[in-house]
Amino acid sequence: MAGTRILVIGAGSAGRSLVEEIRARNLPVEPLAFLDDDPALQGTEVCGLPVAGGTTDLPRLAPELGAEEVLLAIPSAGGPLIRRMVLLARRAGLHLRIVPGLRDIILGDVSYQQVAEVQPDHLLGRESVDFQEESAREVVAGRTVLVTGAGGSIGGELCRRLLPLEPARLVMLGRGENSLFEMEAALRERFPDAPLQLVVADVRDRDRLEVLSGRLRPDLILHAAAHKHVPLMEENPEEAVLVNVGGTANMVAFARRTGAERFVLISTDKAVEPASVMGATKKLAEAVVRAAAADGGPTRLMTVRFGNVLGSRGSVIPFFKRRIAAGLPLPVTHPEMTRYFMTIKEAALLVIEAMVMGESGATYILEMGDPVSILELAKNLLVLSGVAEGADDSWPQITITGLRPGEKLHESLCEAREKLVPSDNPLIGRAVITGQDRRLGEADLRELMATATAGDIPRLLDLLADLAGAEALRRTGEGTDVR
Repeated sequence: MAGTRILVIGAGSAGRSLVEEIRARNLPVEPLAFLDDDPALQGTEVCGLPVAGGTTDLPRLAPELGAEEVLLAIPSAGGPLIRRMVLLARRAGLHLRIVPGLRDIILGDVSYQQVAEVQPDHLLGRESVDFQEESAREVVAGRTVLVTGAGGSIGGELCRRLLPLEPARLVMLGRGENSLFEMEAALRERFPDAPLQLVVADVRDRDRLEVLSGRLRPDLILHAAAHKHVPLMEENPEEAVLVNVGGTANMVAFARRTGAERFVLISTDKAVEPASVMGATKKLAEAVVRAAAADGGPTRLMTVRFGNVLGSRGSVIPFFKRRIAAGLPLPVTHPEMTRYFMTIKEAALLVIEAMVMGESGATYILEMGDPVSILELAKNLLVLSGVAEGADDSWPQITITGLRPGEKLHESLCEAREKLVPSDNPLIGRAVITGQDRRLGEADLRELMATATAGDIPRLLDLLADLAGAEALRRTGEGTDVR
């Protein structure tokens, strides 16, 4: 049956599988030829179709062959190749679609139904997660699960991924009533009968949490509530300490008081050798969890650490897309800046898998792949959005603005004192501290909270520098009261 006339980029196993499926199922698609940059394949036939040239031949060959669409069938394609193919397809006046990633293909034969529009996620070369649903269901099903920060992007995604595991009750705790309301509405569109309980509360309020501990009695706690914006927390260090450190200590106490079986802190790569207030407070939050785990008790307390998440509120891709839509330049703080990225779905599923592993005192590190150049990401988005053609190196749509307070050029997932060891899941490692671990004592915590509450910013910054090893935060002169 004749249909959309396509050129297939990549004459490897994925491209061959797609052509064979199209023919076997008599799909309304007509493959015309392959394009492949392997010189040994050019001029040969694959699946009875000619390998008509390389990828750079696309603008010339497309009109000659009467192509109507381009299919990128290279599952290992990363951002630079995808960006180049978007440009070549656009130059040929054609639409480009893409096959799934390698892990999807390994888990099952590649199917034409999996072919998708090119999305920003594809530019990162990220793979999908092989989620062990049954083992997760054994831990979650029939239990009461509490998620803090449930109105936020990470907390909300955790709720979305937990509900198919059939918890008896999912308690969504957050201090923003509008965010909770909107998240509940979104969840009920997909899960109309979900056993949700919304609780408006602030993790900073220990007395409120003590009252709630007698009502909620969760079995599993995922603590996602936190302040995450680096420059904003540089200007509000008291708030960062009260929420990220104090809130974590309060939730750990809540978990132990209620007899919860497992507690998971969501942490960040910015906690590694921190140069910012936010990073220092998350490092101390990790220390709170380790100290409580070392004290023993029935609750298994653990941390999951990972880098930036696509699609979360305030993350770079939604920010860049809004700027592009408004016709504004994309601000990149430094041409060499890199960050680790993963999709929000990946992050949520791997957090749940780490919870299932459940070793008390463990710090789990999610596999983030290679760091991504923010400058390259900006260029990719401009090309994908049709704003730039990438013909030269000037890129007037990008402005280099300089590093903001607390920012580092590159982030790390482990500290020098940590050794990363594998787990049963290749996408989850475990950071083991080598040598002596300085314990965050109760007296340290009390002084930190009292200083934050009093608003003594110079003293607070010195404390963060001492306790978190964040020398970049130490005040530079007497009398300084703001950063």
